[in-house]
Amino acid sequence: MPNDPMTATATLTDCRDCPRLAGFLDRVKADNPAYYCRPVHPFGADNPRLLIVGLAPGLHGANRSGRPFTGDYAGILLYETLHQFGFASRPVSVSADDGLELINCRITNAVKCLPPANKPETAEIKQCNRHLKAELAALPSGTAVLALGNIAHAAVLMALGLKAKAHAFGHGAVHETAAGLRLYDSYHCSRYNTQTRRLTPEMFQAVFARIHQDLGN
Repeated sequence: MPNDPMTATATLTDCRDCPRLAGFLDRVKADNPAYYCRPVHPFGADNPRLLIVGLAPGLHGANRSGRPFTGDYAGILLYETLHQFGFASRPVSVSADDGLELINCRITNAVKCLPPANKPETAEIKQCNRHLKAELAALPSGTAVLALGNIAHAAVLMALGLKAKAHAFGHGAVHETAAGLRLYDSYHCSRYNTQTRRLTPEMFQAVFARIHQDLGN
């Protein structure tokens, strides 16, 4: 039986296992007292059919609001697309208390704390991976896992004990895993990727269309 997903992240709120990240959060909180500035918990259904894995909270997004991909540019395309495919109750995520609900979907990050310059160090990714490992262990066989970007992809492989060489990242790629989870890849829906057209709405929608079809929705 899968583990309880809430128990899997119960120790997260007060985590200060990464000194560089903990110190950075303290400084950001001092400059922005109203910001959340703590490890950001996953958001969404307790028993999702789709788990989305991002990189880390954004400075003025999840680190401010306390909800993944909420309050910054990266969440715009994500929540629009989730709503389009029936995974979200509305197309815009404004704040953690705006009433938006995810449907059969859950969003998390490879690194739960805001990193300086949005670049976690390898040791921090490894340290935080135990949380992602617990989240993945709580998923039933047949769950779809969508990695947004190569770092999230690598973090999922690490959590599942899989070798990167056997599962190369590529936008639109699909990987079967021994854990019974199916891993999908997409470029991250960051401002840079969308404004440079490395990731277009049509490309993002195509990934979700494949997931939607594979889940039998």
